[in-house]
Amino acid sequence: MHFSLSPEMMREIIMDHYTNPRNKREVDDKNYQTIYMDSTSCIDKIYVQVLIKDNILVDVVWHGIGCAISSASTSIMSELLKGKTVDEANNILKNYFAMIDEKDFDENVLDEAVVFINTSRQPARIKCATIGYRGVDKILKGDKDNG
Repeated sequence: MHFSLSPEMMREIIMDHYTNPRNKREVDDKNYQTIYMDSTSCIDKIYVQVLIKDNILVDVVWHGIGCAISSASTSIMSELLKGKTVDEANNILKNYFAMIDEKDFDENVLDEAVVFINTSRQPARIKCATIGYRGVDKILKGDKDNG
């Protein structure tokens, strides 16, 4: 299904999430786990914040500055993970990283995130396309060092 998206449709989804980012806001609440993520190869400097209650990612938000790829991928990720159990979120992360690494993955769990399927063709963009996902992965693993 998703693999039938044309390059134009993929660009349109990316640009929509870049110009109208979802869940982009700062939350001042000690119940949220927050991690700062940056990139030495791009302008990306974002904070990812996750509220986990009863093993569910109740809220996933982010804020900061980022290029079109990092902003769009983090926006899509925030929608994709919100409301998921920790196990479901880990499965989404595993499949997203597999897709980026050109390994087998389940496109059905990635929804709009499949628009980044060709990221591996532009190695400089891999950090951009994974920055938010790596942040949530670190939060779920209890690793608070930025990356």
